[in-house]
Amino acid sequence: MAHNITLRQLRYFVAAANSGRFSVAATNEHVSQSAITNGVLALESELGVELFKRLPQGVALTADGEEFLRHARQILDSVHDAVRLPRLREKGLRGTVRVAATYTLLGYFLPELLARFRATYPDVEIDLRDMDRATIEKAVSAGDIDLGVVILSNIQRLQRFGHAVLVRSRRQLWVAPTHPLAEQASPSLRDIAQYPYLLLTADEGERSALQYWKVKRIAPQIAFRTSSIEALRGLVAHNFGVTILSDMVFRPWSLEGKRIEARPIVDTVPHMDAGMIWHPKKTLPKPAEVFQQFLLHAYGS
Repeated sequence: MAHNITLRQLRYFVAAANSGRFSVAATNEHVSQSAITNGVLALESELGVELFKRLPQGVALTADGEEFLRHARQILDSVHDAVRLPRLREKGLRGTVRVAATYTLLGYFLPELLARFRATYPDVEIDLRDMDRATIEKAVSAGDIDLGVVILSNIQRLQRFGHAVLVRSRRQLWVAPTHPLAEQASPSLRDIAQYPYLLLTADEGERSALQYWKVKRIAPQIAFRTSSIEALRGLVAHNFGVTILSDMVFRPWSLEGKRIEARPIVDTVPHMDAGMIWHPKKTLPKPAEVFQQFLLHAYGS
């Protein structure tokens, strides 16, 4: 039984998992790098497993680390809600909040947050809509929805909207364990370009991906395009090719149970910024304002 695990250790572990580098985690947590290192080592000792692979360019989660990360985030979220939500709670709040989200965020980001919000405000109805980014922008501008949850980095002229970043998700290379690139700690885009590349088209994935390839004046060998993350995950696991996607959608197993690994990329690849947009001049209805504040506090420091 793990009796000696502290919330601080969990926080340091999650910070290291999010950034992929102990030094960056230390900066984000405002502590020394040795504090992060010692916290992770204490966790590994208590659990009896290795949570990270140590790489020349940082760290990568092991399969045990991926599994523990889910539990650690749930614990920290629960403590966060217990401490903060009583101050945010609007007694007897009723009404409807109209929210639209794009494919990736609807599937991999919002469900757990919606469940936490509903547990706090059971009388607020969430009118949830599945829309593409361009349609969400029009609906927010027209006042047809209160809040849009989108990939902010896909929006042109973001200053047209009220907006807030909720999560910044690192993009990494996904490979099968037997792929030659899995042997490299931090491959470059030029290394990746030597192999068949699987391109996700959902949420404007093709446009955003090809932009950072174009900056390096390299083109990937696109072998297959798909809008399905699960199809892409299966193809990577079965060694049909590799891809670059954000940590938000990473899972270490395909639907068939085959292993997938992630590797940091030595070149600068932009993070995926997920967040909210709203009309800059219209006052949000109270339920929407409370939902907005809930999301901000859920990802606040």
